[in-house]
Amino acid sequence: MATTDRQATTLALAHALSAAERGLAVIPLSRTKLPALRSPHRDDPAPAPCHGECGRPGHGVYDASTDPARIRELFAAAPWATGYGIACGLPPHHLIGVDLDTKSETDSSAALRELALRHLFTIPPTVVVLTPSGGRHLWLSGPPDVVVPNSAGRLAPGIDIRGAGGYLVGPGSRTRHGAYAAAPGTAHLAPAACPPALLRLLLPPPRPHRLAPAHATTDAHGRGLVQFVLAAHEGQRNTRLFWAACRAYEDGIGAALVDALVEAALDTGLTEREARATIASAARMTGHRP
Repeated sequence: MATTDRQATTLALAHALSAAERGLAVIPLSRTKLPALRSPHRDDPAPAPCHGECGRPGHGVYDASTDPARIRELFAAAPWATGYGIACGLPPHHLIGVDLDTKSETDSSAALRELALRHLFTIPPTVVVLTPSGGRHLWLSGPPDVVVPNSAGRLAPGIDIRGAGGYLVGPGSRTRHGAYAAAPGTAHLAPAACPPALLRLLLPPPRPHRLAPAHATTDAHGRGLVQFVLAAHEGQRNTRLFWAACRAYEDGIGAALVDALVEAALDTGLTEREARATIASAARMTGHRP
């Protein structure tokens, strides 16, 4: 490996360890911005879904860690890495990345300003990462009980969102197109809380539903939402409960369905306190009083 590559790897590791000290889980990236380690299951004839349960590296964002020893192991296994990715959606920051791209014909920064004016929110001071193409990544922090999905162009042309299961290229990374760097005056900041009005825009739109008498909607639709919660596996419980509660409040049956949703959540293994806190968060998110 060339000296410049070794230097890039050393710098990437140093920046990754620094990010981990701030509670950000990281993985090594190649110059293509993709995870540096290939899947250990790539040659399996019929690979089963694995998110790292096998104990081997190479599972992309699921390898992300804040443990310095683990991070060093990952970089040692990928000596060609010249950058690092920061996993989104994980505690303690529950990072949400707003990627303002420059590749489209639309001015993504202007599109974000227009959204802010239309929906009455402002982006607070936060970490901003400058990309080699002239774009920007805004780092925001989400609530712990809300799962923000990844999206490309859904918010507006040129604006991509990095949420749960996604990652951001960390400042200090080098790619084949250039280096990523924190914008002056922002490197010391913590990710700012995502404005509630923007957070609502980042969540999937509510499913359309046909009008029905109130009692029929409460009975049929309510049973469906409760079953949706009961079917949750570990790792899905809060997310499913949150979405079910949001749908219930949006459909006007939230207050009537609280006890049934709590009972369903208890059956999945959540505590009553966790369940009621999640439902209360859904009520606030949809503009209702818990």
